[in-house]
Amino acid sequence: MANKLLISDANILIDMIVGGLLDDIFKLDYEFGLPDVLFEYELREQHADLPDKGLHVMGLEPAAIEDTTRLFQQHRSSGVSINDCMALALAKQEDCPLLTGDSALRQVSILENIEVRGTLWLVGEIMEAHVITVDQADQAYDAMRADGSRLPWKEVDAQNKKCRNQ
Repeated sequence: MANKLLISDANILIDMIVGGLLDDIFKLDYEFGLPDVLFEYELREQHADLPDKGLHVMGLEPAAIEDTTRLFQQHRSSGVSINDCMALALAKQEDCPLLTGDSALRQVSILENIEVRGTLWLVGEIMEAHVITVDQADQAYDAMRADGSRLPWKEVDAQNKKCRNQ
């Protein structure tokens, strides 16, 4: 069976929370993981219930901790944070895709040969699984836009138009 684990950074989860889609992602046939340090520093205070919903808060093995340091030293000039590098190192450790909306992290992930997916892909998966309708996706995207999410809005519009025509 193919690996159904996806490692996320915080911004994808925040998009899902803002869009009202958080509970919906856990209805998909995927497992979602996040580095424990990232959870502690970026999400626990306002979203302590994420593990109860199904998010796996995961530790990095010693080799992945070393990889985090290497990634940060090698790529910090491109704008990635240490937390970004932890998420990437965890995706490498688990040999699975990384969910991110951060363009710098996306580019470093590609350089590191890690498959990258984002908010549009995840919302598309939720629609394809018939968990939400296109109208619900529109409402979620409207909330994300109002909150200042930096999604590729032309691609969002194209995705919703394609889904409406199916």
